[in-house]
Amino acid sequence: MTTQASSAPVPRVRRRPQWPVPAGLILLSLIPVIAGAARLTELTGGAVVTAQNARFFASPVPVVTHILSVTIYSLLGAFQFLPALRGRRGWHRVAGRILAPAGLLAALSGLWMTLFYPLPPGDGPALFVLRLVFGSAMAASIVLGVAAIVRRDFVQHGAWMTRGYAIGVAAGTQALTGLPWILLVGPPDEPTRAVLLGAAWAINVAVAEYVIRRRAMWSVRVPRSSGRTAATGAVTPG
Repeated sequence: MTTQASSAPVPRVRRRPQWPVPAGLILLSLIPVIAGAARLTELTGGAVVTAQNARFFASPVPVVTHILSVTIYSLLGAFQFLPALRGRRGWHRVAGRILAPAGLLAALSGLWMTLFYPLPPGDGPALFVLRLVFGSAMAASIVLGVAAIVRRDFVQHGAWMTRGYAIGVAAGTQALTGLPWILLVGPPDEPTRAVLLGAAWAINVAVAEYVIRRRAMWSVRVPRSSGRTAATGAVTPG
């Protein structure tokens, strides 16, 4: 008696493409990165000093520090959302050791500029407060994320680092919230500018919380072979 293998087709597991999220984050990050590169060119190329850039020429170290750290943080951080790289412990650990200091430096230099640079034309008290709030929240998120990984709490590490990254790349979202207004209405006044920039921060934080919540639901559904296995599935830039 002979047996024959079943001719029924083996179902294929459809895998989600891995690149859309990192690619989208890179594109979003390119907006402030290009603007930062233009600012560096302005500072090093002997541009004319105006009311908009006088504070940078008077004290260039904070803005140069901010531009360089934000560039590293936003672009390198996008690759932490790529599952193929995130699953490699060596990559994730080395990248995290670069990202955490870069993100903290970006947040602290941004806070320094908010506190000590003169307010530029178009900014006002509301935007000043928003910058302090979100800059402090970004720094606190990174510190809490690092503290979580020190105590081996991978879930909280991923959550806090995701929040910090969301705030850090909000400059790209701010371009998206402000550009339609400029094109349709014209340059915004101080209150409107604060609302538009604040909305971008709020959007990014809301998306981060959605990702964190969805990640938590996924970790409950997926069987865990170990506590570390499910934790490394977390989307975290740190």
